Amino acid sequence: MHILTYLHVVLTTRLAELRRDGERGDSPVPTAVIIMGLVFVATVVTGLALARARGWMNAIQAPANPQ
Repeated sequence: MHILTYLHVVLTTRLAELRRDGERGDSPVPTAVIIMGLVFVATVVTGLALARARGWMNAIQAPANPQ
């Protein structure tokens, strides 16, 4: 029976501490929005770099046929 009393006191004390601590950080929604924005920007930058690299590679002339 002592263990149940101990667990009850520990749980009650911890819940009281959590209620008193008002600052728990930002919600995860703004963080998710920021991450999605960064993913979008990274995708655009990667696409632009890929297009530029393909254009550069296509601009290279094929080697001449030596005869």
